[in-house]
Amino acid sequence: MTDRINRRNFLTKGAIGGAATVAGAALAAPAVAQELPTIKWRLTSGFPNNLDTIYGGAVVMSQALSKITGGKFEIQVFQAGEIVPGPQAIDAVKANTVEIAHTCGYYFTGKDPTFAIGSTIPFGLNGRQQNAWLYHGGGNEAYNEFLADYGVIGVPGGATGAQMGGWFRKEIKGLADLKGVKMRIAGVAGEVMSRLGVVPQQLPGGDIYPALERGTIDAAEWIGPYDDERLGFYQIAPNYYYPAYWEGGLTIHFFINKAQYEGLPDAYKAALDAACKAANINMQALYDVKNTTAIRSLVGKGVKLRPLPRDVMDAAYKTTFELYAEYSAKHPAWAKIYPGWKKFRDESFEWFRVAEYSYDSYMYAAQASGK
Repeated sequence: MTDRINRRNFLTKGAIGGAATVAGAALAAPAVAQELPTIKWRLTSGFPNNLDTIYGGAVVMSQALSKITGGKFEIQVFQAGEIVPGPQAIDAVKANTVEIAHTCGYYFTGKDPTFAIGSTIPFGLNGRQQNAWLYHGGGNEAYNEFLADYGVIGVPGGATGAQMGGWFRKEIKGLADLKGVKMRIAGVAGEVMSRLGVVPQQLPGGDIYPALERGTIDAAEWIGPYDDERLGFYQIAPNYYYPAYWEGGLTIHFFINKAQYEGLPDAYKAALDAACKAANINMQALYDVKNTTAIRSLVGKGVKLRPLPRDVMDAAYKTTFELYAEYSAKHPAWAKIYPGWKKFRDESFEWFRVAEYSYDSYMYAAQASGK
């Protein structure tokens, strides 16, 4: 594991300066803030601070918010475990132990699988489509109707893009090879994989390497090349699969105590929204840069990049939509959101096939051929 990094100082100015500066310039902070109250909140992250990019989304937001409000509205960021363990983040916000958390909705599918639909679900939206649905397709409004029952609201605050399909000790040549594999995989994806023969384990990011090292698990998925290399998975499980069919476009949310949010002045609500958007855009851009370098580094270290076998993908696709039908029958909140999500997904796919897919397919093939 990498050394822990001080939560207040680990990010360089280069990593966060652009997002914070742009957001800070959006409002004339001193003039606005002089007439507003001083507010200090605490934020619990779902991530350790040595995972600087995903943990750093909360720091980007906090620093941008402080600049926008002239230091009148400040949020102190704590890594997972400093106040409460990551799996207790939603409960801590609901109880007002902290005012805000930064984590993934799908970590809480044990309460209701609907928690996952606002973050990402198997065979769902890519990163751009996810933002479109959440910001302008009614997605986040529908998600917040669900979250209201838990006393929280969710605001998008980070994105990873399509993730990798995980690290395996042994090569997976086909569906049969998944049987009995103990794999760290979270949420709805874990349920799908369990129906394909995998034994899913839900572990926090910091616990994955020791579990692989001890042989407690045989495989693990986390995010992508940059974080995965930092966590050292390649040292134990050399087979690196792609893509993560379960995470085509993850959104990390800021989960905010509903009463605390509603009590904010309108100017602070607007400032918080702008700062969260800055974090969302910044995180995706950082991952796109860092993963480009890290994947080359991993291949240079002998990592074997492998696509998930087609029979695995096909079986997972069929199983996934059977599971969604079960959720619709058993979980009223899921049944309320899912039809709109599915309609948006299908229509968005039709459009993206026209321009984005045709452009990408040609360009990647042309570049690979040496043109």
